[in-house]
Amino acid sequence: MNCQMCGKPIAASGGPGRSASYCSQACRQRAYRERRSPGRPVEELISDIAERAGRLRPTPAEALHADVEALSTRFTQLRRLARQAREENVTPEVVTKPGEDTFTALIEQHRAELRAHCYRLLGSYDEAEDLTQETFLRAWRSVETLGDLDNPRAWLYKIATNVCLDFLRKQNRAPSTYEPIPGIDSGDGPPPPKVAWLQPYPDDQLPERAAVGDEPDEQAVASETLELVFLTAIQHLPPRQRAAVILRDVARWSAEETAELLGSTPASANSAVQRGRAALRAALPERREDWSAVAPTDEDRALLQRYMEAALAADIDAMAELVRADAVLTMPPNPFWFTTREALLGFVRPNLDPESPRFAGHWRHLPTRANGQLAVAGYLQCPGTTVYRAQLLDVLRFDGGQIAQITTFEPHHFTAFGLPMTL
Repeated sequence: MNCQMCGKPIAASGGPGRSASYCSQACRQRAYRERRSPGRPVEELISDIAERAGRLRPTPAEALHADVEALSTRFTQLRRLARQAREENVTPEVVTKPGEDTFTALIEQHRAELRAHCYRLLGSYDEAEDLTQETFLRAWRSVETLGDLDNPRAWLYKIATNVCLDFLRKQNRAPSTYEPIPGIDSGDGPPPPKVAWLQPYPDDQLPERAAVGDEPDEQAVASETLELVFLTAIQHLPPRQRAAVILRDVARWSAEETAELLGSTPASANSAVQRGRAALRAALPERREDWSAVAPTDEDRALLQRYMEAALAADIDAMAELVRADAVLTMPPNPFWFTTREALLGFVRPNLDPESPRFAGHWRHLPTRANGQLAVAGYLQCPGTTVYRAQLLDVLRFDGGQIAQITTFEPHHFTAFGLPMTL
């Protein structure tokens, strides 16, 4: 296999797990910077915001709410890119501080696992990015103490956890359930949990190996605990319980270390872990109480290919064969949801039919990976145009050889996944 950045061969690791995509940390960081470049994505976001703002109408109220929510998400993305561009053009004070090389090496060693840790706590990729940077900023302010630390990794975890808990304390938000939408048949299943801030996490930004050592309890990455079903469930826990469970059962810190990271007593930390585990078991769907994700199989990948081909051909009957009768579709942060195949396809069918007045256009898809799951990036060619534009990101969960769950995200996430905005 060759490096996706420079094309040089990548030496085989010889161990289990996902193969590397880059030959060195330098190539990984270069690819990351290029994906985060504020040039074209900013221009496309501004254009998209202007287009959507021009289509805003005060009625019907449900449509206005959905459109404003979509605009809010795009403004958040634009604000983050603008802030990054400003920071990149300002020479920071930190270049004059001692210990820069040691500190830079430390944050690069732990950046990926800390970002994943923040993401598990928050459920939002954008917020995890921001608060990971805030973690390193707070750490830099105390860099003089770095030489006296026995465990710099634990020090960073403590800072990151506190940064996230401070953020969650100010937000004071909690999951809810989806509500019926007038005029739309959402199916006869129970309304699914609604986590309006939930965002996808690119698989290629997952840490590729344990941060230190080789022992199982030092594995900082558990891909199943990035799966959307787990992320949705754990958002139901109060922030400190959530942090206790993630530190203890996901990041695999000991009971004593978890207490230290939370700034509490072992008894208090253990109590939070026990209460969190019980609440999490109640929030997880049936047959998922062990939190275990099922790695995509060849059958799943073949099913994904058939899904893309059916969308390309606008073959609604072929799509029906691929989807379970009790399939669930949600579209955070938008209010739309469906809990049966009949309701889901009833919503999609008019958009795929060229004879329908609601015909949206022609579709093409690119395969990708998010949250340890198979996903597709959908591009729409609107009638009368020649370009396929980024439209949605579908993260799929398979069960019994069919699609059991679809979580649809907005196209501004394409930037983080290194996906083009047009085809």
